[in-house]
Amino acid sequence: MRLDKYLKVSRLIKRRTVAKDVSEQGRVLINGRESKPSSTVKVGDEITVQFGQKLVTVRVERLAETTRKEEAATMYTLVKEESIAKDNLFE
Repeated sequence: MRLDKYLKVSRLIKRRTVAKDVSEQGRVLINGRESKPSSTVKVGDEITVQFGQKLVTVRVERLAETTRKEEAATMYTLVKEESIAKDNLFE
């Protein structure tokens, strides 16, 4: 599944266009590597997303083409969430 679609379906990011933009800005890593919106996401991958001054890392648990709001959180497991200093942002 494409990264931008996974971020939207799992509701980590609410809209696919925003997920695409965030990925293009280099603010999303898959298994520690900078990823494009078209990068493939597989079960077991760790995705790190930079939301402003916060890094959120999740592990992909399942893939689905669509999901209901109540089930979206079952698509991933939160690994860690951390605040970051301005000088440590992704570059």
